[in-house]
Amino acid sequence: MTSSFADRRARASIHSMGLGPGELESVRVTRVLREDIVLGRRLPGSRLVERDLARELNVSRLPVREAIRRLSQEGVVISRPRTWAVVRDFTAQDVVDLSVLRIAIENAALGIAAERHDEDGVAKVIAALADEHDAAASGDIVQTNLAAGRFHRTLIALAGNQTIDETMGVFETRFRRAFGRNSDLYAHVDAHRAIVDAFVARDAELVCELNRAHLEAACEEAVALWGGLAEPVD
Repeated sequence: MTSSFADRRARASIHSMGLGPGELESVRVTRVLREDIVLGRRLPGSRLVERDLARELNVSRLPVREAIRRLSQEGVVISRPRTWAVVRDFTAQDVVDLSVLRIAIENAALGIAAERHDEDGVAKVIAALADEHDAAASGDIVQTNLAAGRFHRTLIALAGNQTIDETMGVFETRFRRAFGRNSDLYAHVDAHRAIVDAFVARDAELVCELNRAHLEAACEEAVALWGGLAEPVD
């Protein structure tokens, strides 16, 4: 079940993250629940009951229902008709399978980006790395992991490939959930710094080689993490 800590964080999120211009209530609720799941505030097997979530987040049941449907499509929630949904658990094989896909997609993008980047692209990547380093220096694990994810997304976006962007959109939440809780923060910063150096030098082959090694190490860490989590709640 959802912990009281998660309850407080979710309530704080729903009130602090106001509606953006033209943003629907269901989009906001989806955003809050997605972050709670990705960041581990709602553990695998946690029940997502429409009535309870509506009361917790101070909304009607309709946006909650839409949010659960969306998160089910994103692969981090399992819907159970005529009962409640649950936060999806990942097996070690799930993580390995996702890692294979992630490496293929990211390296396709990074190879293109390394060859095509301009000064503006380099500035964006360096800024993303600086944000990650600053977060690690502060000791904030959550913010460092979020910044690490933004670093990868920044590189991928620089490929300017719509098909890759669309494919990443389908799997991004699963990738964030599976690999988004790193413990050795500086190891990831160092790996990203090496990737940036190769990227700036336009060495596409080295960029992909370094990124593959980095993501394979992240996969090993994630497999160990998921293997140590509790079994889902029935």
